[in-house]
Amino acid sequence: MRLNRRRFLGTAAASAALLSSPIALGQKRPRVVIIGGGAGGATAARYIAKDSDGAIEVILIEPSRTYYTCFFSNLAIGGFQPMSKLAHSYGTLASEYGVTVVHDWASAVDREKKVVRLAGGDAISYDRLVLSPGIDFVKGAIEGWDVTAQTKMPHAYKAGTQTQLLKAQVEAMPEGGTFAMVAPPNPYRCPPGPYERVSMVAHVLKQRNPTAKILILDPKEKFSKQGLFMEGWENHYTGMVDWLTDEFTGGVQRVDPNTMEIVLEDETIKADVCNVIPAMQAGSIAHQAGLTNEAGWCPIVPATLQSQMDENIHVLGDATQNGDMPKSGYSANSQAKAAAMAIRHALTGSRAFKPRFSNTCWSLISPDNGVKVGASYVATDEKIAKVDGFISQNNEDDALRKQTFEESLGWYAGMTADMFG
Repeated sequence: MRLNRRRFLGTAAASAALLSSPIALGQKRPRVVIIGGGAGGATAARYIAKDSDGAIEVILIEPSRTYYTCFFSNLAIGGFQPMSKLAHSYGTLASEYGVTVVHDWASAVDREKKVVRLAGGDAISYDRLVLSPGIDFVKGAIEGWDVTAQTKMPHAYKAGTQTQLLKAQVEAMPEGGTFAMVAPPNPYRCPPGPYERVSMVAHVLKQRNPTAKILILDPKEKFSKQGLFMEGWENHYTGMVDWLTDEFTGGVQRVDPNTMEIVLEDETIKADVCNVIPAMQAGSIAHQAGLTNEAGWCPIVPATLQSQMDENIHVLGDATQNGDMPKSGYSANSQAKAAAMAIRHALTGSRAFKPRFSNTCWSLISPDNGVKVGASYVATDEKIAKVDGFISQNNEDDALRKQTFEESLGWYAGMTADMFG
């Protein structure tokens, strides 16, 4: 049976009826199935659909009907953006671009049969598959913590209810209380960047609870934009933020969500709020599909984003091991356009050009105090390689920092329009 655009509007029961058996290959148009409706998947769906002018059938599988962006979710914690501004729907992709949106979980990929199986029991065949599953946490990375503890020690790394929970916990902290962050090891997805999050929490506490303390328990010896954040914390949140590396603490041995304790090598810290961000790996569907390496990420062909394990599958964004590009929404969006071009070329014979990639990561430290880092990249035979870059400087004047923040607001509007239409 064939999917159609009504699929987007149907209930779960109606969706199951439509997809009671795999859809046979050999349909009139080649079919691209996309798993994951974030910066990578939504962008790929839109660009494949609009630039193929109806020659390719595009099906997007995404369980959430409302997508909350991880980028800018820290600003919601700080009170600079309402959650409603982070919420986006897939309606325009369906109505304006002809993308069939299936709201279900992709539970398995059968690479031999070229079929995606859904949690509801249905299956969809594909000619090309795009995988943009984001990240999952490494099980057992932090002793005492797993996803069942996220209501007590939230990660807030997948925007939405976790973001709202962490914000509420920070606002309810007792006077003079302690906020602790267990920071992630490299590589990790950013946004929502841990150190921008610290800045946003510090902003809230400065207004509501100025004697509170923030502890960052970090396995890393350095982090991106470190000098800029350290300068900002000293200037705007003097004495509030302590950054402690494993060399100093001996590392986090375990956590106890019931007692809100963090056990270090030689002491135990009791926190009022604890934001635990464990080690990361590619989303679980990538592991099930056999597309990950020993490090837990998906190696790709740089120019086309094809999996090195399967030429009929393209992997985007956070899940990739690509070379020099960071794991960010901007990166995923940039990679999605290159993959879309490669897919159109393979399925319809359209022209393909050598791709170029770009990324910028903005962070807000305090009101109107934005900083950024970014770079341009090219595809080599071995990796996506950085060719040039830029970063904000210490001691920039207030007008430039405000301009940088306003630039990030413009980028957000442009990015979400590029994703969702």
